[in-house]
Amino acid sequence: MTNTKRSEHSITHSHYGCALASAYTVLAIPGAVPISNCSPGCVDQQIAIMNTANGFQGTAGLGCSGIPGSSIGEKEIVFGGAKKLEDVINATLKIVKGDLFVVLSGCAPQLVGDDTDSIVKRFRDKGVPIVHAEVPGFNGNNLYGHEKVVKAIIDQFVGESKVRKRKTLINLWSPAPYFHTFWKGDLIELKRLLTGCGFEVNVFFGSESKGAEEWKNIPKAAFNLVVSPWLGLDIAEHLKEKYDQPYLHIPSLPIGEEATSEFLRTVTEFAGISPVKCENLIAEESHRYYYHLEHFASFFSEWHFDISSAFAAVGDAAYTLSITKFLSEQIGLIPEKQIITDNTPEQYRETVQNYFYNIDSDNEISVEFHEDGYQADEALREADFRYGLPLILGSAWEKDTADEIGALLIETGTPITSEVILNRTYIGYNGAISLLENIYSATVKK
Repeated sequence: MTNTKRSEHSITHSHYGCALASAYTVLAIPGAVPISNCSPGCVDQQIAIMNTANGFQGTAGLGCSGIPGSSIGEKEIVFGGAKKLEDVINATLKIVKGDLFVVLSGCAPQLVGDDTDSIVKRFRDKGVPIVHAEVPGFNGNNLYGHEKVVKAIIDQFVGESKVRKRKTLINLWSPAPYFHTFWKGDLIELKRLLTGCGFEVNVFFGSESKGAEEWKNIPKAAFNLVVSPWLGLDIAEHLKEKYDQPYLHIPSLPIGEEATSEFLRTVTEFAGISPVKCENLIAEESHRYYYHLEHFASFFSEWHFDISSAFAAVGDAAYTLSITKFLSEQIGLIPEKQIITDNTPEQYRETVQNYFYNIDSDNEISVEFHEDGYQADEALREADFRYGLPLILGSAWEKDTADEIGALLIETGTPITSEVILNRTYIGYNGAISLLENIYSATVKK
């Protein structure tokens, strides 16, 4: 790569999609149908970053090129696209069976001022389960779009409610479907662990969700659980105001015994329920975890070839924080450089930095925010991996740099092109073992 001077406003190798990629938030809800209201190809352009080149996750139903859309062109830009959108919605309702329809308005209708809200409302007034979310790419990335879609469904589909809350029911907000490559497996594992502690869990996406029915249960939950440094906090604040629901914020996804046991105890204590089931689950899972870790330790301590002593993590705030916490606290690796690529909103950045600073009192952890892949690569080249094999937990974008500096690259975040991901997870007790298997199997091969 040549060191050419670049515009400070250009972005090379972005690790996210535009706001219209929130179509995949909709596709992750069983029985939900996205309807794109944008120029031709806008949603199709998100396929690579959210699906194909991100673990080849695949979609069910209307995924990828099957998403209905208005395909706004020059005529609609000049004369407005309201009639065309109305025709597309009518045609979709005739052809496609769905429990929830979500109209996603991109840049073009926002720029020309189409009153899409009123069009969608006319259908909703006739009893159609349909909502509208404004997600133009010029307003933000797919994480911005994800939160806009979630809040639109809450306000326009779930609506007002004063139902009685159930003490053991939780609304789970983490991770972002498709963007977080391991979202399916993560949700399965989080629900399994929380259920084992005596909770009921509303999971709104993936195989564990009942679809629209589950969304209708949102007001019944005792509280909202946000497991992320920042994504989902805006949703939780919205639900606190709308349904008077408190929320528990746990900044990092739990990886390994220490983090997972602490996570489960924190949720149980916040809910005010008996800890007996939680402690029984922790005892059983911890016994199995340390059984496998003890066997791993014999390899880890006796391996005579190159083995990593320091690592860098590159990716969104949630996975970068969680992986750094696990590898430094439980495995003893040195966190050399942590690079966050999800364009974390400015109001959260100082707080996110503090999460990293509080991980290890013996090592000052360097945190940098680079949504530009070029700048992320430059930061990696400056990293001092001390001795041993340099280790990078990152994405496919970091492959060339890893090859250049002789580093081992494990793809753990968007985009991932080296593996097909179905329901793998790196979180919890079992996920941590899988992560260690992947890192050190690759070490042996290299």
